Amino acid sequence: MSSSGVPMLTLPLRVLPPVGLGRGRARLLVERNVIAYRRGWIFLVSGFFEPLFYLLSIGLGLNHLVGHLAIGGSSIPYTDYVAPGLLASSAMNGAIFDATFGIFFKLKIAKTYDAVLATPLGVRDVAIGELAWSLIRGTVYSIAFLTVMAALGLIASWWAVLCLPAAMLVSFAFGGLGMFGTCYMRSWQDFDLVSLAIVPLFLFSGVFYPLSLYPGWLRIVIMVTPLYQGVALLRGLDTGVLGPALLVHACYLALLGATGLVGASRRLGHLLLP
Repeated sequence: MSSSGVPMLTLPLRVLPPVGLGRGRARLLVERNVIAYRRGWIFLVSGFFEPLFYLLSIGLGLNHLVGHLAIGGSSIPYTDYVAPGLLASSAMNGAIFDATFGIFFKLKIAKTYDAVLATPLGVRDVAIGELAWSLIRGTVYSIAFLTVMAALGLIASWWAVLCLPAAMLVSFAFGGLGMFGTCYMRSWQDFDLVSLAIVPLFLFSGVFYPLSLYPGWLRIVIMVTPLYQGVALLRGLDTGVLGPALLVHACYLALLGATGLVGASRRLGHLLLP
């Protein structure tokens, strides 16, 4: 009631129109995640070490046994072959865990997004902010892994300067895909499906073996997986083997991430808004 006696209309904050990335509201959710990880930084960096240990053990350890592999008409050491694939895996790891476990905890357990929507932020801001955070984490992993590759002399071409934005595309794709899938999960048991997908992708997406070693039907299945697309893109850039196929890989990853973002935004709106 105003001082003049006229009733005032009060709207709950959650029905305010969503504010997009252009006004910078989604970054507030990113800042919230940064603050939340200040004391749990060990969980932030732990996922980087798995691909690194594979590089040091399998890549360097088997290099003298496997010898050289042919790629694009040239012959490269096995370590140089494996390193870009593990870079793609590192970018995937950086994005997928926050886009799955982290989002599920905030959505179902902590009810973080219910509190977020009590502010001027909207559902789209939540989706963009969480995907941006997954992308940031994947980028940090990628930078660290590229630094290790450079220190070990595993950069084979000047085109490798594009490996970082390409790795960010991998993180973007898996962040969007993971976030979209998580919005449909009902319990922690559903995360068995995440492991069921990630482990075969890591082992059979061309990270360690050429695609030519697989049977014809399995080769086709592998070629349509997102990690293979990332591995092929990064390996082509790192070795300097360029071609139109690299643009196809990049467009595939960008489209997958964008589709995941749109789908997750709509699903979150269904789950969170009355």
